[in-house]
Amino acid sequence: MTNLNRRDFILGSTALTALALFAVPAFAGSVDVAELNKPPELGDMILGNPDSKVTVIEYASASCPHCAAFYNDVFPQFKKEYIDTKKIRFIFREWPHNDPALIAFMIARSVPKDAYFPLIDVLFKTQKTWLNANVVNGQFKVDGLVDIAKQVGISKDAFDALMKNEDLAKKIIAIRDGGEKFGVTGIPTFFINGEMLDGEQKIEDLRAKIDPLLV
Repeated sequence: MTNLNRRDFILGSTALTALALFAVPAFAGSVDVAELNKPPELGDMILGNPDSKVTVIEYASASCPHCAAFYNDVFPQFKKEYIDTKKIRFIFREWPHNDPALIAFMIARSVPKDAYFPLIDVLFKTQKTWLNANVVNGQFKVDGLVDIAKQVGISKDAFDALMKNEDLAKKIIAIRDGGEKFGVTGIPTFFINGEMLDGEQKIEDLRAKIDPLLV
């Protein structure tokens, strides 16, 4: 599980860095499910059955290796069993823990809605390429994300403009703020009908929590 480190916000961009510095909200220790399920200003990204009695919410970061491991190793089977069969409503919420993740999510929120999850798929599957291969002397270079953006129709000029979109950055960070109000301090974190599960989950763990709720 990857925990938030305020110093992980390393880009020189004044807009992004300034937005990243905030106080951690207090967590009261209990989850109001109605509040948890309330969509953020940007709206929720949803797969599966929107009317299911079981809602699974995942908070994840595009640059978190643990999130990528879950997505690449467990999510395909989870999707096959529960999302594709319309048994659950699955909500993916952005919880960027550093600038690379924030930029990646800004790209994802800038494409057509039906391209969002395919792009998230690319970001996790190629994480080592666009993230690790683009850290030079401890500083993240955006070249890999520029290449990904181009693949979804975002030119270099449009990418540069996107980097300055403080409104979008604030709205994504607001999603992370909302998660922290419900006790999310690291990623991935899951909520199944309001019950929190910290860290990577095996498919067996998810089945054990979800299946009794589907009866």
